[in-house]
Amino acid sequence: MAYSSKPWLSILIPVYNVADYLQECLDSVLAQVIPGVEIIALDDCSTDNSLEQLKRIAGSAKIPINILRHTHNRGLSAARNTLLDHARGEYIWFLDSDDALHAGAINELQQIVWQYEPDLVMCDFRVWREHQRLKHRWRGENHTATFAGKKQQLLTDPLKLFEGIYKERNLHIWSKISKRSLWGTDLRFPEGRVMEDMVVTPRLALRVKTYFYQPSVWVAYRQREGSILSSSSQKKIDDMSVACEGVLDLWLQHYPQLSPRARFYFSYFCVKTHICVARDMRSLHQNPTPDLHVYRTRFFSHIGWNKRELFNEYLKRGWLLRLRRFIQEH
Repeated sequence: MAYSSKPWLSILIPVYNVADYLQECLDSVLAQVIPGVEIIALDDCSTDNSLEQLKRIAGSAKIPINILRHTHNRGLSAARNTLLDHARGEYIWFLDSDDALHAGAINELQQIVWQYEPDLVMCDFRVWREHQRLKHRWRGENHTATFAGKKQQLLTDPLKLFEGIYKERNLHIWSKISKRSLWGTDLRFPEGRVMEDMVVTPRLALRVKTYFYQPSVWVAYRQREGSILSSSSQKKIDDMSVACEGVLDLWLQHYPQLSPRARFYFSYFCVKTHICVARDMRSLHQNPTPDLHVYRTRFFSHIGWNKRELFNEYLKRGWLLRLRRFIQEH
């Protein structure tokens, strides 16, 4: 694959109140950047010294870091959208500023891009904890897969892409490097909402014609207290409860032959999401017991099956314990 003076890769890093982690993140990128890679970071009006740190790191870096800044805090989705609008690379890689790239990730990505030129490249990740326990290792957190399907080859079946992504249930956008052209001018993160990857990733995947899964750990995904995913709020609950809205209908419009198996993996992803909604609701509203009727109704509208149809899909697979767990939480 021949490249012009235009970058072949844009690494896009939204920054907000990550002063304790920003150095590690940028060091992991700067240590392996090769020609043709641009780094763009955007400060979303941090209230700590993240911006000062960002400027200091950029000032001493041997590789340019393009620094952008919002005039007021607009959230992660808006930050990613602004970064996307400024990206010049043929490929886009979003990286959260408290995470890090593993050594060799960019070079490995380049070899895939040069050889295959896929629309989408998917990689694996590890969960990065301050104190990792034995139970975390048993869960496989040192290497978490993001796709269930064929590895290390160019693939073209969109139905297998949908199925493989939802079977692993890891929709993070930072584990999916995509061609900038897929985004066009219309596909963007929903500003003002959290759980935005659940909204965008399936819509991005719908535009993919060719894809490649590399089962290597390229990203260290930091788990820290105070992050959106580690805390509960009514806004998170509401945004999570609508994140899967319209996904199945959209895919069925394009691919009415979507298999019951693929639909079940999508539905099971929605099940796990609904269980999180129910648990967070109970933790926020312990007394009286919260009314989950609205959230249950949304859930079943997202999967397109009624309760009996969903339970039958569980029973077909012999998932009796999982069905019991769902009923208890539901």
